[in-house]
Amino acid sequence: MVSIRVIINTCGTIAGPLGCITTNGPTRLARTSKYMPYFLLILTTLFWSGNFVISRGMNADIPPVSLSFWRWVIALLILCCFALPAFFKQKETVRKHLRFITIQGLLGVAGFNTLIYLAVQTTTAINAVLINSCIPVLIVFCSWLMYRETMSLRQYFGVLVSLCGVVLIIAKGDISSLLQVDFNFGDVLVVIAAFFWALYSSNLKRYPQELHPFSYQVGIVISGLIFLTPLFLMELYSGRQMVVSTASIATIVYVGLFASVLAFIFWNKAVRTIGANRAGPFIHLMPVFSSILAVIFLGERIELFHLAGIGLIFTGITMTTFRTTKTG
Repeated sequence: MVSIRVIINTCGTIAGPLGCITTNGPTRLARTSKYMPYFLLILTTLFWSGNFVISRGMNADIPPVSLSFWRWVIALLILCCFALPAFFKQKETVRKHLRFITIQGLLGVAGFNTLIYLAVQTTTAINAVLINSCIPVLIVFCSWLMYRETMSLRQYFGVLVSLCGVVLIIAKGDISSLLQVDFNFGDVLVVIAAFFWALYSSNLKRYPQELHPFSYQVGIVISGLIFLTPLFLMELYSGRQMVVSTASIATIVYVGLFASVLAFIFWNKAVRTIGANRAGPFIHLMPVFSSILAVIFLGERIELFHLAGIGLIFTGITMTTFRTTKTG
């Protein structure tokens, strides 16, 4: 628990208002703070890529709702090590914004992750990643629909360029192979999950300034678990249980700490700083990191289409980091 506390305190410092406390002078501090949200987004997509690879590999041992339930139970236990004082201190603030916290818990904690885990039971990894890559486009749509927030033509083009890079990696350099992809009910679940995450990210614009990030994190996890618990009990009643092993426990711990606590804190901080539209395209880094992880852990090779796709993704992300404009 001491090591976890050290990790969280370090990450809390990184994700704090100043961005970094080890800078020398205001100029370096401002420069570090400027780029810190993008660094947090890169870490977030790295953690989520690991979550995607591991959960896909363990779907035979861990049922989807059980994976989602135990993931957030572990996340809550970790949060209890350092976040409860802020949560109880702000109980009146939490109660005041309970509706916002509950909605975010439903969308981001219970909804998105559970739907993705359910989807990979019946759909292919290619389908899931391909549809999931539409999230930046959906974020732009939701931001416009809810807040009339728009992007420049250059930023729209950047989203398209990075999406082309994702498609190139998924198609393994042969775009015609996508014409042979079959879609099923699992793909519908991925589409719904993508909308959930787009709404969650866009809704962070309403984040109450007086609400401490740790209080918010504890609140959405508790809200998500309230929605997940009856679904988990129904899954148990149906006879589907997790196979307890070293691999399954390690999976739960990883998704609980890295893909849940750290990734959500980093994502929330980055989106609140630079906006959902500019943060969204970083999701396109997931196939990049998934490819790298496959090389490291599965012995796969980097091909030319990987390099071309990565180049397009980074080009598109660079184009979207310009300031958004708002109308209305």
